[in-house]
Amino acid sequence: MNLGIVGQAVGLFAVTNIDDILILSLFFAQGAGRHGSGRRIGIGQYLGFAAILAVAVAAAFGATFLPDSAIPYLGLLPLALGLKAAWQEWKHLDNADDEQQTTEGGPQALEVAAVTFANGGDNIGVYVPVFATAGLGGMSVYAIVFLILVAVWCFAGRFFATRPIIAKALSRWGHILLPLVLIVIGLLILIEGGAFGL
Repeated sequence: MNLGIVGQAVGLFAVTNIDDILILSLFFAQGAGRHGSGRRIGIGQYLGFAAILAVAVAAAFGATFLPDSAIPYLGLLPLALGLKAAWQEWKHLDNADDEQQTTEGGPQALEVAAVTFANGGDNIGVYVPVFATAGLGGMSVYAIVFLILVAVWCFAGRFFATRPIIAKALSRWGHILLPLVLIVIGLLILIEGGAFGL
């Protein structure tokens, strides 16, 4: 295994996924104390990133599943999930059944996967030329390193979400921050991509 390619893969992953640390931390904070939420977040992160990899690999081989003009509309996924989370939070403002809320629920795997995939539209654009020039062997190294680093990212997100000072801030503001971050990410994807003529 070429250590140069491994180093490049680590650097490429870190640069293209730095924003995922914040999102993962918010997801882990939202799922704190809820049974199985960490597992669901990890599964969702892997599903979303596997979809990003699949599209990038296919595009590197010349297949295109999504026309370039459709990629900005992926912003509708985090926007819709953010609006849904904001609606649910608003509905539960006066809910007296807080105990049930802390033991059940939390982020669902498909929600995390959708946000990860939608937020990875720019990743695909970066990965395709790298994969196309790396060849099959190099592409395999990139994919393996990326999939290992997804686990590292999940641990980092959980780590940040459980640091006392950060956990306190996220427990106080996370229910507001998560919908807000998802809505902003969705809007940025839509606006930067020129969706709906924006």
